[in-house]
Amino acid sequence: MSRQERSHMMLAFGGLLSLAAAMGIGRFVYTPILPFMSDGLGLPANDAGLIASANFLGYLTGALAGAARSLPGNPRHWFLGGLLGSAVTSIVMALTTDLTVFLLIRFLSGMASAFVLVFSTTLVLERLNAGGHAGLSALHFAGVGIGIAFSALMIAVLSLYSSDWRYLWVASGLVTLALFAMAVRLVPPPPDQTASKPAENQRSETHDAKLSGSLVRLVAAYGLFGFGYVITATFVSAIARSDPSLQSSEQFVWLIVGLAAAPSVYAWNKVATRTGARKAFALACVLESTGVAMTVVSSMPALFLLGAGLLGGTFMGITALGLMEGRRQAQAGGPAAVRQMLAILTASFGLGQVAGPWFAGLLHTATGSFEAPSLAAAAALLIAAALIVRE
Repeated sequence: MSRQERSHMMLAFGGLLSLAAAMGIGRFVYTPILPFMSDGLGLPANDAGLIASANFLGYLTGALAGAARSLPGNPRHWFLGGLLGSAVTSIVMALTTDLTVFLLIRFLSGMASAFVLVFSTTLVLERLNAGGHAGLSALHFAGVGIGIAFSALMIAVLSLYSSDWRYLWVASGLVTLALFAMAVRLVPPPPDQTASKPAENQRSETHDAKLSGSLVRLVAAYGLFGFGYVITATFVSAIARSDPSLQSSEQFVWLIVGLAAAPSVYAWNKVATRTGARKAFALACVLESTGVAMTVVSSMPALFLLGAGLLGGTFMGITALGLMEGRRQAQAGGPAAVRQMLAILTASFGLGQVAGPWFAGLLHTATGSFEAPSLAAAAALLIAAALIVRE
């Protein structure tokens, strides 16, 4: 392996650790900690859903702010600031029991994770592509699943010594701080960026994204996907704890989601090269719908864990496929149209994510079960598949 290849490998690994910290832990560790918060605080499902929605609203806000051309400052500073913010917001979750403060903290945590994801694209993926190592992007995105799997193991092990939810949040924040320190070294400042100036001179040659029928269906499908995956992704550990026949699965379910998610972007990219991104997106939505339904229609642990595996094996792949298709359809309008299209998709996805936990919490309060909201999520995923399979 040459020095340049080794440098790009370390850069991709730095991206992996960053996404593991900010997304796999900072954004999603709430799922395995939620049952402990529910027990320790008597937290009702509708409040739990609000806390999750606040995080996703923060993610939406951060993603749109990060994509704005007017955002000042150095991308690496925003990237590292997001990582540090992710660590701090996890730790301070242990310092309060007030719902309003929880909502604020998780909103800020969502913004932090979005900054890491947005600016890692600039700092990691663009350099990998420029260096002829675009294939290493799959290693970068594997960080989300690896972070989820690691957080599941960490919570399972720590819960053997203490089930205090505060302890679990502090531990999550300290691990994120350690990964932040590693990212500082592994993701160095980019080289001279003066080469980007010609693109500014071409701004007048670009056009706004035009929302054709095909793009409208893509945007709608992406929002339905955000709604469809997030209900199970938020409450799957709580579902396991609430059903006595599934309680033995609780310590494994989030681990399975993470292990399935880690290679999923690579696998779905391979599927897309054969079928096209839209058909791959539709297939993944159908599989995810099946998995979401399986987590509530049976009390058999094997089926429950298989459903969790289908969720993990699809949600990151669908995320990437939707952005890939949006970029492809908007690229004729130039860079400005592509950025606009990605912002529109992010907004649609984010709105679905915000609505999902809130809707599930309200319906759980009304019915006493996660079955109805989960089946509604499964139906939303099938509608998404039907919308996008047409060109």
